[in-house]
Amino acid sequence: MIKMIALDLDNTLLNSQRHISEANTRILKKLHKQGKEIVLCTGRPINAIWAWLSQLGLMNENDYSVNFNGSLVIHNVDKQPLMADGMQKGHFASLHEFCAAHDYPLDILDFSGVYPINDLPLSGYEKRLGGNMHFLHIPFSKLPDVDYSKAVICTAPRVLDQIVQNLPEKLKHDFHIVRSQPMILEFLKPGVDKGSALDVLLKRFGWTRDNLMTFGDAQNDLEMLASAKVGVAMANGTPAAKQTANAVTEVDNDHDGVAQFLQTYFADENV
Repeated sequence: MIKMIALDLDNTLLNSQRHISEANTRILKKLHKQGKEIVLCTGRPINAIWAWLSQLGLMNENDYSVNFNGSLVIHNVDKQPLMADGMQKGHFASLHEFCAAHDYPLDILDFSGVYPINDLPLSGYEKRLGGNMHFLHIPFSKLPDVDYSKAVICTAPRVLDQIVQNLPEKLKHDFHIVRSQPMILEFLKPGVDKGSALDVLLKRFGWTRDNLMTFGDAQNDLEMLASAKVGVAMANGTPAAKQTANAVTEVDNDHDGVAQFLQTYFADENV
C-alpha cells in the first residue's frame, strides 16, 4: 500500500512558470487529508520552497521535506532537521581549483544559505534560486568552518556540457555529481541522494520502499525513482529517468501530469 508520495519540483510538480497548478494542488491536498504523507524532494533549501509547502498544506506534525538533493531531511513546521549529512570546507578545495583553472562559477551551500564564490566568475544561481534565501558573496578562502550541503556550478547548458565531459576523475571520486537542470551541476557528498534521504524518512514512519511512490524527471531523481515501489517519470523527463522508473505520466508537467497519474492510480480510493 502506498503511504508516502515524494515529488521532485522543477519540471515535475512545477510547471514551466514554476507554479503548482490547481489540479496538482487539489489532488495532493486530498491525498494528504486522507493520510498519505506528501514529501517535496528538491535541491533547494526549505526557505526557498516555503510558499509551495504552505500552498499544499504540508505544515502538520508529521510533514517533512527532503532538501539539497538528499543532504537534509527537515521537519516542515519548525524547520528542525531529522537528518543532515554535510561536508567540510576542505572537501571543496579541488573543486574550487578546477573552477579557478577554467573560469567557471561556483556556489557553495551550507544548510541555511548560499555562498557565491566571488574570486570566480559570477554565477546565475542566485537569480535562478530566487528569494527567501541568504546569499553572502565571499572568496573561497573566507568560507566559514561550518557544515556544507553541496556545491553548484550554474552556467550556460553548452558550457555545462563541456564541463561534464571533462570532469577530472578526482572530482568524480570525491563527490556524487548530478545534473539537476540543463544549467545546474551539483556536487554532493558520496552516497547522498534523494533515495537515501527517503529511506531515512521511511524508517522514521516504520515503513519500507513498498510504501513509497515517487515522481521525477532528471538525473538527480534517478535514485528515488529506482527505490520506490511505484517510481513515476514525467512525460517530459530525460530518457534515463524514463528508463529507471516503472511508470511514465501520460502528459508533461505543463498539463498536470502528476495529477492525472494520481487520479488514475488512486481511483478506487475516491480521489
